[in-house]
Amino acid sequence: MNYIYLFIVFFWAFHILQRVLFSLYIWQLKEYRIDRFREELSRNRKILFPNIVIISFLFLMATTFDPLGDWLLNALFVLYFFLGLRAISQLMKNKWRFPVMTKKMLLLVGLSILTSGAFFYLLFHIFPRDIIIYEILMPAFLFLIVLLVQIPTFLFKTLIFKKARNKRESFKDLKVIGITGSYGKSSTKEFIYALLSDKYSVLKTEGNNNTEIGIANTILQKLNRDHQIFVCEMGAYKRGEIKKSCWIALPQIGVLTGINQQHLALFGSQENIIKGKYELIESLPQDGIAFFNAKNDHCRSLYEQTKITKELYGEKASYPGEENVLGAIAVAEYFGLSKEEISKGLEKIKDKIGGLKTREGIDGLIVLDANYSANLNGILAHLEYIKKLPGKKIMIMPSLIELGKASYKVHEEIGEKTKGVCDLIITTEDFYQSVKSGNPEALLMNNTEDILSRIKETLEPGDIVILESRVPEKLKKELIK
Repeated sequence: MNYIYLFIVFFWAFHILQRVLFSLYIWQLKEYRIDRFREELSRNRKILFPNIVIISFLFLMATTFDPLGDWLLNALFVLYFFLGLRAISQLMKNKWRFPVMTKKMLLLVGLSILTSGAFFYLLFHIFPRDIIIYEILMPAFLFLIVLLVQIPTFLFKTLIFKKARNKRESFKDLKVIGITGSYGKSSTKEFIYALLSDKYSVLKTEGNNNTEIGIANTILQKLNRDHQIFVCEMGAYKRGEIKKSCWIALPQIGVLTGINQQHLALFGSQENIIKGKYELIESLPQDGIAFFNAKNDHCRSLYEQTKITKELYGEKASYPGEENVLGAIAVAEYFGLSKEEISKGLEKIKDKIGGLKTREGIDGLIVLDANYSANLNGILAHLEYIKKLPGKKIMIMPSLIELGKASYKVHEEIGEKTKGVCDLIITTEDFYQSVKSGNPEALLMNNTEDILSRIKETLEPGDIVILESRVPEKLKKELIK
């Protein structure tokens, strides 16, 4: 009988490996943060507790208290055999989710496989009937492994922060522009960089690398004596994180791009979001200057209470998103750029205004790629923009995350705003019903082939596909030439 168990466990191991890799993929996606992982779990408990875990628990109870336990146990092992076959089939079809194999992830995967193997070995040789326990306890094992690896990671990060702070302090003449907000950070950073880089030697944080460790690494690896200005995007998921980024980068200029409900589930309240973003302004020196987006009510209120030199920008913005350009112009004027120099700089970024990258799509389609908006204000700005464009449009987006109790209202508003503007395809089930209550025509489609088929049925050459936030990479590759 042990050989039969061993044969089944061999196949079951593929199922377990798939679960391990998927769980680690989610941990990595959430930056190994317990608060972000917990928020994701609150929306989708099947990440860690799929139906098979519930079935395993019930079978375990049955084998403990039911005289038919042996029959039930054998039935469960047959189920595990077929789960293993299914996992192998999905692997061959490239349907497994793999984390990016960084050094840290390789360590996590290695420890997870070693732990799983040891657990299997002990149970198989001592309590072979109870090997199903691992199916139930696996999430706890992975949590402990991630926690174990995070301890030296925390100590290493602390050392990196101090080294970056010391290096930054040695650059006495460096001007640092800190940029934060719930939305508009990246585009404002790029616009400021484009305007200033013709006249000054400017360093910026790359992409959306806006965490404390990202900022610290940028300082340590890229900042040199030739740089005159450092444009530093600062993101946060809870209070205290922007303060830490400011402690590292020591900004003298602060730009607050706007505040909404983004990451409400992690901050805990709108008040905490406001206070968290304002940490940038509070960290500026007395001779510093703060810029606030006049189009945002929270920013206007913070502007009123700020005591250092301050300036409102974006008051005259004529279309959504233009305030980000006006904010960059305000900063450029502070650094002494003339109107001619600013006009020249704007020529370089005119195709980026609005936060949408225009790409050539298949079959003559135009693809507007907003790969990191992921917030209500960005999506609404894009909808306002595409209203003016000719042709039919389809918007594809996953549900927005980490909005807490505001999620239902936000998704309903998105649905309402798309009516009469574009067809809307949602790629994730979270809050889809809220979107549909705003727009009954909204579709839930998470299969790339089905989405492509819908696009080809609906659109013609010259029509537009808008990609909001992190749509599946496979879909982007199929859509964009």
